Amino acid sequence: MARGIYLHIPFCHQICNYCDFNKVFFKNQPVDEYIESLGEEMRLWSKDHDFKKIETIFLGGGTPTSLSPKQLNRLLELIRKYIPLEHVTEFTSEANPDELTKEKLKVLHDGGVNRLSLGVQAFQEELLKKLGRTHSNEHVFKTIEDAKKIGFENISIDLMYGLPGQTMQQWKRTLEIAFSLQLPHYSAYSLIVEPKTIFYNLMAKRKLRLPGEDLEAEMYDLLMQQMEQQGLHQYEISNFSKKGYSSIHNQIYWDNDEYAGFGAGAHGYINGVRYSNHGPLKKYMASISNGEKPIHETHIETKQEKMEEELFLGLRKTAGVSKKHFFEKFNCSIESIYEKQLQDLQQKGLIEIGNDFIKLSRNGRFVGNEVFEEFLL
Repeated sequence: MARGIYLHIPFCHQICNYCDFNKVFFKNQPVDEYIESLGEEMRLWSKDHDFKKIETIFLGGGTPTSLSPKQLNRLLELIRKYIPLEHVTEFTSEANPDELTKEKLKVLHDGGVNRLSLGVQAFQEELLKKLGRTHSNEHVFKTIEDAKKIGFENISIDLMYGLPGQTMQQWKRTLEIAFSLQLPHYSAYSLIVEPKTIFYNLMAKRKLRLPGEDLEAEMYDLLMQQMEQQGLHQYEISNFSKKGYSSIHNQIYWDNDEYAGFGAGAHGYINGVRYSNHGPLKKYMASISNGEKPIHETHIETKQEKMEEELFLGLRKTAGVSKKHFFEKFNCSIESIYEKQLQDLQQKGLIEIGNDFIKLSRNGRFVGNEVFEEFLL
């Protein structure tokens, strides 16, 4: 049964140079019609699925805050109409700092949103410009101040390191400013250059100067040290929070639990079936107009695939994977399936094994992807 719901808003007023998510420029798009299609998709799913125990809702994109206050209000109306909110403890919206006006903040807050995730990335104008971001530091400070006044307590910001031309001094300063905001949650990601992005095209032409692996590792090391000094617990490779503020929605993914995905290009995982929606807006909306769920592809997971995902998703959490939970879920021990991998990784000092857990060591966090790949049978 689904624990969470993800809704995709594919519209952006500005396309970032590193983004590979399903998105389109806002101008001249059928935004109002798309919102109504989202509502209809929720209605179609709610006919044969019970969403009464949903714990989290997440508005992602694209940029949810690219919508006008009126459009946001309509979207939230439709969510309340088709999704029971009595068990929802976390309702998140992603946001750009330069788009989140007081009016939009109030619409979100009044509509049930209780957590904001702001795409800040850096506090240096030259780095923001390289990323294709349009906000300033003043936008960030003002938005956070306004959000707190309206009643938002659970505010997170995203930061990035390993950026083109970024120095260690700039990263130190970014962390310093971030901590001055005294927020309960921070996410920090290294830049990954994905295909079909502007950065990827620049890299292919050798016009993208990135910090080397050693400097990127130093940046990550500093990040972990400083978060700990600030009393922020690292509960996942890239996520840090004060007690009681870790992201419940993201933990659904890392726990390999089920969730529904609505919107163009959205992904979901329900009843052991992973699915993805049509990405192009016209195709997505046409399916819904025909009274059909806009599903592009489905994949029924084998037991082996579920076990692999349990490991490579669960090991992202610093608490790691519970041996007991694994046995209860799959009726076999982790050791019986992955004995050699566990021995090799432990000998290399990349994982720690306890009575009821397997988790990345501190050194293992630097090469997480290499460790995860070992569990693909």
